[in-house]
Amino acid sequence: MSILPARRGGLPLLAAVVALAAASATAPPASAAAHASPDAVLRLLNAARARHGAPSLRADRRLARAARAHSRDMVANRYFAHLSRSGERPSRRIAHTGWMRGRRRWHVGENLAWGARRSARPAAIVAAWLDSPAHRRIMLDPVYRGVGVGIARGTPFPGSRRGRTYTADFGG
Repeated sequence: MSILPARRGGLPLLAAVVALAAASATAPPASAAAHASPDAVLRLLNAARARHGAPSLRADRRLARAARAHSRDMVANRYFAHLSRSGERPSRRIAHTGWMRGRRRWHVGENLAWGARRSARPAAIVAAWLDSPAHRRIMLDPVYRGVGVGIARGTPFPGSRRGRTYTADFGG
């Protein structure tokens, strides 16, 4: 795991990365990751936030557009990082969607994960984020009120077609 701090306009951009290996040596049914949906991730994020007294997140279409594009880009170009191959930081990718337009102040954070087989399920991804102090801090931070979740088929590494790659972009 690595933490990538960045600053823009004096506001912190919190970002963390987690890579998940296959959790089980036995192969689950082929549909194990088929239930990977942004709505399922949002429900799990909000359940965790409720347990810790943080306000619920709402789904944000612009944040989701940035998250989806980043997950797809990582799979297509075989990398796993907050900084894209073209050098864009999460804040820049989010700005391209128009999310920051009209906001005098903003905070964004990003969690990434990938998994194969059972570890590609939303519950496994969110549990891994909760187990990581940096990811936990981002997903439970009350400053964030919106989230966009992007899930791409495959992983950033060759040979893992059954996996999923997740990006969660948080904004507040």
